[in-house]
Amino acid sequence: MKLSPSLLSADFGRLAEEIRAVEPVSAYIHFDVMDGHFVPNLTFGPPVVNALRRYTSLPFDIHLMIEHPAAYAPRFEVGPEDVITFHVEAADPPGRVIRVIRGMGCRVGISLRPSTSLELIVPYLERIDWVLVMSVEPGFGGQKFMPSALPRIRKLRELIGERPVIIAVDGGIKPDNVRAVVEAGAEVVVAGSAIFGKDDPRAAAEELLRAAHG
Repeated sequence: MKLSPSLLSADFGRLAEEIRAVEPVSAYIHFDVMDGHFVPNLTFGPPVVNALRRYTSLPFDIHLMIEHPAAYAPRFEVGPEDVITFHVEAADPPGRVIRVIRGMGCRVGISLRPSTSLELIVPYLERIDWVLVMSVEPGFGGQKFMPSALPRIRKLRELIGERPVIIAVDGGIKPDNVRAVVEAGAEVVVAGSAIFGKDDPRAAAEELLRAAHG
């Protein structure tokens, strides 16, 4: 299991320091980009995300919770190891968004709300690199993990089959549930409040990794 700490729960006035604290035990840094329309919240956008490039060499895991990802994705500075994830429920046609993101030279991810059928993303599994399973309703950090995500992860693993598509899971993941998430099939875990806001974010991240592997 690889860890992608979510800066949604970090101190927005100390983002560079927060990243450095968890960098040694992280595989990615997760950015929740919200527009106040697709979800009822506003967070950071391309200027903030791009500015943080100089403070870490970790790949960026950019989660677009916005209505028009095809229009805004190209504003992010990305490289081959980064991933931009959009929602299948967004206003832009998924096929178009995939083409736009792929054309940027990074990896493509697709996500869906907890109530959205997994079948909606099946037509795109040959064209993406990553599926982000939401285990809370997108929009706010610190929510409680939805146990219904576990059978969804297992079902998604079946649907993916032998395709080289990574399963990431985001929402309410703590030391007491992370192992179940990994056993269900998650390869990347996104965690925010379980890490940031703690006295020692790195120690909290290490605890999560230990719990994942038993």
